[in-house]
Amino acid sequence: MTFIEFKKHLLDAEISLPKFSKLIKVSEKNLQSYKKKGEVPNPIAVSVACFVAMKKAGIDYREVVTNLDLKAKTKAGAGFAKKTKKEKQTDS
Repeated sequence: MTFIEFKKHLLDAEISLPKFSKLIKVSEKNLQSYKKKGEVPNPIAVSVACFVAMKKAGIDYREVVTNLDLKAKTKAGAGFAKKTKKEKQTDS
């Protein structure tokens, strides 16, 4: 799905990009980056298409998604955290 199609689907689902990002717990900046790429990933495309279908069927997709209790992903790094003195001593 192109980014333009994605934006049209958001309009059909009657949700803004910022509200969509908050609902699915993905940063708005991350979603905006797909504009440069021209396409959105398949899971995002499927989500927005389902939201449109649910809206047309009279189903409140916001409630359905909220009930999933999604958690936002956070960058934890790849093991580059500084070790404390105590951790360094036990590694030796």
